[in-house]
Amino acid sequence: MRCPSQIADEKGRLAALDDYALSAGQGLSALDPIVEIAIRMFDVPAAAVNIIGSDHVFLASSKGIGEYDARREVSFCAHAITQDDVMVVEDAQLDPRFHDNPLVQDGFIRFYAGVPLRTPEGHALGALCILDSSAHAQFGAQDRTRLKELARLASDQLELRRLEIAAAAEPSRFEASAATSPNAVICFDPQSCISAWNDAASAMFGHDASDIVGAHLDRLVAEEDRPRVHTGIEKVLAGASPGNIATELAALRRDGSRFPVELYWSRWYEGDQMHFGATIRDMTVQRRERDALYHLANFDSLTGLPNRHLLHEHTAKAMAAGQALALMVIGLDGFKDVNDTLGHVAGDIVLQTMTQRLLGAVPPATILARVGGDEFAALLADVSDPLRVAAVARDVIATVAEPIIADEHEVRVTASCGMAIAPDHGDTVEELITSADLALFQAKSSGRGRACLFIPALRAEAVARRMYEAELHRAEERAEFRLFYQPQVRLRDGALTGAEALIRWQHPTRGLLSPVAFLPALEQGTLAARVGTWVLNTACAQAAVWRRQQSDFRISVNLFGAQFRADTLVATVREALATSGLPPQALELEITENIILDQQDVVLDQLRELRQLGVELSFDDFGTGFASLNLLRTYPVTLIKIDKSFTQSVRSSPQDRAIVLSILNLAGQLGLDVVAEGIETREDGVFLRDHGCAKGQGYYFGKPVPADLFAEQFWPEALVGQLR
Repeated sequence: MRCPSQIADEKGRLAALDDYALSAGQGLSALDPIVEIAIRMFDVPAAAVNIIGSDHVFLASSKGIGEYDARREVSFCAHAITQDDVMVVEDAQLDPRFHDNPLVQDGFIRFYAGVPLRTPEGHALGALCILDSSAHAQFGAQDRTRLKELARLASDQLELRRLEIAAAAEPSRFEASAATSPNAVICFDPQSCISAWNDAASAMFGHDASDIVGAHLDRLVAEEDRPRVHTGIEKVLAGASPGNIATELAALRRDGSRFPVELYWSRWYEGDQMHFGATIRDMTVQRRERDALYHLANFDSLTGLPNRHLLHEHTAKAMAAGQALALMVIGLDGFKDVNDTLGHVAGDIVLQTMTQRLLGAVPPATILARVGGDEFAALLADVSDPLRVAAVARDVIATVAEPIIADEHEVRVTASCGMAIAPDHGDTVEELITSADLALFQAKSSGRGRACLFIPALRAEAVARRMYEAELHRAEERAEFRLFYQPQVRLRDGALTGAEALIRWQHPTRGLLSPVAFLPALEQGTLAARVGTWVLNTACAQAAVWRRQQSDFRISVNLFGAQFRADTLVATVREALATSGLPPQALELEITENIILDQQDVVLDQLRELRQLGVELSFDDFGTGFASLNLLRTYPVTLIKIDKSFTQSVRSSPQDRAIVLSILNLAGQLGLDVVAEGIETREDGVFLRDHGCAKGQGYYFGKPVPADLFAEQFWPEALVGQLR
């Protein structure tokens, strides 16, 4: 672990720090709003103003940080104060300065960005920092600029603290501090006559000290605010404390122009005589900055629309007022493909175009927000009729479907809409948004370009999914998943050629469950990739054993879409083959059309790498999708499996027979093997064999069974001659 560098004038820095009277036991509440904004602006769980002492650190303001290690030697901020610019650590585990830091090893910090906070003389007091326990891939120039803007506000608040401490100590010290302060400082007596001020006050108000000293304070205050100033002075004279809360006033310059200021009161005694000091800040730029910060925290920078936080506020206000309203969440289907294939410039054009289209498609009083990368939300005011909401959804879907020219390319995306109405579908903001999200999930599950209105059953299904997800995790932990094997045979002579590995769940109370009972939940959850790896390893190991009995035996394994998204599939397959000793040509990996269509950008390259390994690739459920023929042109499959829905009606349905014969002919032309699934009768098997189908699979040859029963029933002569 690298300790922070030494500060050149550490003694002077610590002396300057004393002027602020900051300590670990007492925070500075004026810094709290800045820390809050930092968390919202950068979407991080923690932020702080960290003050660096001689050998320790303490937090003047923080959020999201509990107990912390106060040693200076482990502090990231102690490094930040040695720099002039923003210090960014995108992944502390990979940074040679911090990889072995206790804060990193304990998982407390992985991402850090901090800006030093300095005195007017340039001494570093500490840093404004943001933290995350997860790495951040990028913290760009715009993010650095915004963090520095927040740090400047924090430095201003610290400077006000210094002047307040100086005023409380003694008048001479106050005047000395005022002379070097970047803020305007004015001294006046109980009669509100100005007794002194600094150069910053001259620059702010336009009066020279010689012109203004002795004048009444009213000369600097707009007429409507003078009574407030008089009342405040009278209360302090009567024994009240000036307090540390800013007084906002309209001030007057020498030329009569008005400008907003914040005024902080101080008082002291010279003998029995009370005197006043006021630190004054010109808020013209500050208010502009506040507006800018508010906009950054509440609006999307690309589209200019309100973000999720502001949508939440608007929804809460409308619900508190008892206003009828509906919420529509709009997801853009296919937008990720635009970003991945055409680049982010084209993606930005699409989002900006969609913003204008959506604004034109929703009613005028609607609040449209961007709530995610490819998601928008529309808050429809004074709308509670589902038919009206559905009509708006139809308009949205229609306008999104129109083609867009983005970066000289024609782009088409579709929209799916989830709708919820208050209070029927939620009497809190969280419930209403969740209901709309569940409806959107249902719409996307039904196909692209759909709209769905929330119904209570969707929430019940979501609860069931969560419960099922928990059960599946327990099943994986307790090794309750099983592999069954169904034989695949050569139709020409009925000889066994291999088997398909099929997952089952030995549920502790519901017994043996087939894939239809749990596979959808497994595929949608977080376990799919891990279970898929287990299936692959187990099947390869079993096939390697059986190849000792039959040297040309092959195993077929179904893949989950999540295995492609993890981007480790090729390495996982390579490891499974190496560990089991199974040759690549003995492994057949099955993919479905949905896996390809959902993530074309990540699937193709991985499939090509698998083919280079020598692994066979099978297109499962062929003929049931819309894009099967087109995908055969692009994807390196070596085998197609005819779906059982066609096989089982091949002799009774002329249409299905025509499709099956066309598939067999097409496969022959393309040099692809064919396996017919779902063969349940001898007659179906004979028909398929006579028309050129090489392999078959189905209950006629054997049901899926555990490995030991498979070997006992089907190894190796049991199937020979069944079609003769």
